[in-house]
Amino acid sequence: MSEDLAVQKAIRARLAASPAVTALVPSGAILDRNQRPAPDPSIILGESQEVDEGTSLQRDRTRIYHTLHIWKREPSLTGVKAICGAVRTALKADRLELDGYHCADWHVSSARYLRDPDGETSHGVMVVNVLVTGGAS
Repeated sequence: MSEDLAVQKAIRARLAASPAVTALVPSGAILDRNQRPAPDPSIILGESQEVDEGTSLQRDRTRIYHTLHIWKREPSLTGVKAICGAVRTALKADRLELDGYHCADWHVSSARYLRDPDGETSHGVMVVNVLVTGGAS
């Protein structure tokens, strides 16, 4: 399994296991899919990027930038901001458990809140920054 896939699985597992997150978004609506419209409300595991950290001759440190898309049908941004807050708290709670790798550092590096052009949907975009070390055992 790649570092990126290990991070994606760990993020989904953490969010689906968080009572604060699932009180706002059912665990069945935390999805990896490429389709609209997204369920209301939902968290879509989105795009990601792997970058060699460049700090080790072993090349065993990879920075993963993983994007989460939060969707909610509402006239304001209040709901997506509440969901993003719950996501941030859930991710900060403890080190991510990665299958075959070590999570050396992790944090939410950015969050944006947007009004969808449809005029009915709010959209949150969060980027989770994870430093992964080691290789699959």
